[in-house]
Amino acid sequence: MDWGTELWDQYDIIEKHTQSGLELVEKYVKFVKERTEIEQNYAKQLRNLSKKYNPKRSSKDEPECRLSSYQAFLDVLNEMNDYAGQRELIAENMMMSICIDLTKYLQELKQERKTYLLEAKKAQQSLESTYKQLDGSKKRFEREWREAERAAQYAEKTDQDINATKADVEKAKQQAHMRAHVAEECKNDYAAQLQKFNKEQNQFYFDDMPQIFNKMQILDESRVQKLAKGYILFSETEKQVMPIIGKCLEGITKAGTNVNERNDSMVVIEQNKSGFDRPGDLEFEDYSQGINRASSDSSLGTPKGPMDILGKNRSKNFWLFSKRSKLSPSTLPPFSTPPAPSPANGPPSPKFGRDTLSYCLKEINKTVKPRISSFRTLRRSPTVTEDFSHLPPEQRRKRLQQKLDDICKELQKEVDQSEALGKMKDVYEKNPQMGDPATLASQISQTSQNIERLRGELSKYEVWLAEAGGRGETLRYKTHTFNNNGAHDIHSPDGAHSDESTPDPSQAIYAEFDDDFEDEEIASPIGKCTAMYNFPGASEGTIAMQEGEVLAVVEEDKGDGWTRVRRNNGDEGYIPTSYVTISLNK
Repeated sequence: MDWGTELWDQYDIIEKHTQSGLELVEKYVKFVKERTEIEQNYAKQLRNLSKKYNPKRSSKDEPECRLSSYQAFLDVLNEMNDYAGQRELIAENMMMSICIDLTKYLQELKQERKTYLLEAKKAQQSLESTYKQLDGSKKRFEREWREAERAAQYAEKTDQDINATKADVEKAKQQAHMRAHVAEECKNDYAAQLQKFNKEQNQFYFDDMPQIFNKMQILDESRVQKLAKGYILFSETEKQVMPIIGKCLEGITKAGTNVNERNDSMVVIEQNKSGFDRPGDLEFEDYSQGINRASSDSSLGTPKGPMDILGKNRSKNFWLFSKRSKLSPSTLPPFSTPPAPSPANGPPSPKFGRDTLSYCLKEINKTVKPRISSFRTLRRSPTVTEDFSHLPPEQRRKRLQQKLDDICKELQKEVDQSEALGKMKDVYEKNPQMGDPATLASQISQTSQNIERLRGELSKYEVWLAEAGGRGETLRYKTHTFNNNGAHDIHSPDGAHSDESTPDPSQAIYAEFDDDFEDEEIASPIGKCTAMYNFPGASEGTIAMQEGEVLAVVEEDKGDGWTRVRRNNGDEGYIPTSYVTISLNK
């Protein structure tokens, strides 16, 4: 069923209906825009929330960061950040596929509807104009016909009048004949106008307006179909990202399942274990029978129990929670040497009387009590020493081990820098046009000083680690060979110090260059480079290249001005970094 057939006389209804449809599209577009704003604000708030609870870089080195529960929380924050990104994607897709598309379609729809309404209005105006012409001819025909009837009646009356002359009769008849002729012409004109109007009216109601109404019906149906697709896109847009959102939620679930409470407990133990031994049993001191001097010396010289044995300090904490709570022999001068034996069952020596014992106990209280009065004092930052002696034994060993690792890495970096400077100096000496070797003297000297300084620190920390009970863990540092342009390691295989000096950089520096390439695994390219100039590659370890040649980058410039590259045939070598344009893989 068509609008042109069924609604041929409902022009106003059709106009109102199509206008209402356009308003519905505009309303839906506005609705989707507000939805995208909600999504964007939601995503922004989620990102801000994740950023707020995400630790700063400085706090990522805290001991808690090693706990699985802490790492799981970081994973939750990262997943929520990705989740926020998906909400932003929903808003962006809705804006592009619904709002922008429907807004553009709506403009076209309005223009097309306006065209159809103008056509209908023009057709209606044409019909109304024809009807006015018809009505005018009809009225003129009616007027002329009445005039003709009056003229005919007057002629007949004149003809019957005996007093009228023949001229008057003749004149009245001519007038009546003329009026009848004009009335006949008006009649014909009216008939013609009527026929024209009927034809145009038929064209208007059966052809023109039905076609316009049918076009508007197609237009309206197209609008409804487009709007329906917009409704579907409203859900499909979110469905498209639901798998990724599901992965984000699965990631949060996985973060929760990855929490290992037992492992966290072990991490806490590893980070906070002091390494102290548990206190031994206290020996009974019978004051009624005299003091067992040997046991007194042992108990006083090496406290092995809580502070409540040293007077009335029963509320104090155990001495073992402080590293410095152990008393050296110097704190107990009366018992620094073994006491002389006394006769069996005899009276004790006067110098070990009750007064002296009270003095010793007071001295011990003075020495120990300020250090371990409470846990609150333990939490105060102790004096930090370079050998980490302020830490418990276990923590000290770990910090020394970590310090050794850092020194070894820094030392290896300086050695690599020294070797690179040596290579560059040798290349400059063989190819003066590439640079002046004298410009590298200060850098080589500074690098050598850094290497010597780091070697000294390495030896110092190895000694401290050995003192802390980590002697076995330092062997792997002594097996490293740190070459400074050919110099041997300061630690020989037997542990002796080598005073061999650094040879002249002009000596052969690529003696083992080819062997290094053979022993190493083939490194994956990290990018590509294009040669801007020709390079002969005459020095050992370098590789020739032609202008415009494309090579694979194997190793970046470490600051020495050289980049390691590889050809497709497998040839590798160094080239000047300034001779090429480099594009690294992301």
